Amino acid sequence: MAENTNPPKITAPKVVGPKVAGPRIEGKAVERKSATAAKPAAGTPEGDRIAKVLSRAGVASRREAERMIELGEVSVNGKVIDSPALNVTSKDKIVVRGVVVGEPEQARLWLYYKPEGLVTSESDEKGRETVFDNLPAELPRVMSVGRLDLNSEGLLLLTNDGGLKRRLELPSTGWLRKYRVRVNGNPVDPDLEPLRKGIVVDGERFQPMIVVIDRIQGANAWLTVGLREGKNREIRRAMTAINLTVNRLIRVSYGPFRLNDLQPGEVEEVKGKVLRDQLGQGATVDEDAPKRTRAPRAGASRTTTGKAEGASSGRRLKSGEGLKQVSEAWGEATKPRSFGTAAKKAETESAKPRTFGTAAKKAEGGALRPAKPPAKRASPTRGVSSGPKPAGGRPKRGA
Repeated sequence: MAENTNPPKITAPKVVGPKVAGPRIEGKAVERKSATAAKPAAGTPEGDRIAKVLSRAGVASRREAERMIELGEVSVNGKVIDSPALNVTSKDKIVVRGVVVGEPEQARLWLYYKPEGLVTSESDEKGRETVFDNLPAELPRVMSVGRLDLNSEGLLLLTNDGGLKRRLELPSTGWLRKYRVRVNGNPVDPDLEPLRKGIVVDGERFQPMIVVIDRIQGANAWLTVGLREGKNREIRRAMTAINLTVNRLIRVSYGPFRLNDLQPGEVEEVKGKVLRDQLGQGATVDEDAPKRTRAPRAGASRTTTGKAEGASSGRRLKSGEGLKQVSEAWGEATKPRSFGTAAKKAETESAKPRTFGTAAKKAEGGALRPAKPPAKRASPTRGVSSGPKPAGGRPKRGA
């Protein structure tokens, strides 16, 4: 068979919609870089959206920041803006309501025991007291992570960082929130099965909950409820759907953060190390914890390494001196030691002054010589004079 020496045919490019196909060699496409691909893509504006920056700086949430921008309360580089579609950098000067916005502070988190009867919002259109009206004065401007409704109480997380707030609120975080719930009625386990499987209330589906009966108390029952999403009045609406009425609801934990022994109205800051560890950033040194160093023990340390004196001082040892020091250290380390009463007795004996020579022998002989018994005292006899005896001694018999 003769070899085909004819050159391959190159067909004209075909127009397919707005795109132009490249040349083809007998059905095979020829790779060619288009003129548009060769041009660099238009870069995105530097920095972050203005609403995100304001939220990160703790001025307001993103939604609230967008509302403030629409009201003309925010200016950038001396110009009032009316749209949040603007990227800013650290070089831009941002002013909100006449106050210059500085660099964002380090993210911080607080645990707050929200009392019953407070609204979780910056302001209330009905004039009711809010959580932020009752916070300690020394706290900086903070935002709440999620909400607790008016009649609920318990743990509410507060932060000064909008990015952290958003991260903790996302359902993808998957943190379990636990509640202590008191309901009117005496439910049994089969009554709670719809909640454990997931229930639809008013066309809205609630995810499966963890529901455990703790105890029955008269006409009420205490339950522990766990859920991973926090829809508006979710627990109350779900309990109503199975004919139970909630008359008290306390949130006791939000992920790894717990209410513990906080009392209503009290605030406690989470340590920086704990916050970073729980957010998956790894263990770091806690700045607010004092650094500890272990003090050396009193007396010479027991060691079998035989570290010679002068080894670290740079002094050169004489021939055989190092071996002698090692031998002495080894003997000290392997010397039998006593503890307890025996050790105290030995220590007392070693503390006594020692004598040598004649004085020592005399003391030793005196210690071995038995002591003389004390002389008996003669008791006086009735009718006998206790005066001196007559001269000549005892009279002879018959005299």
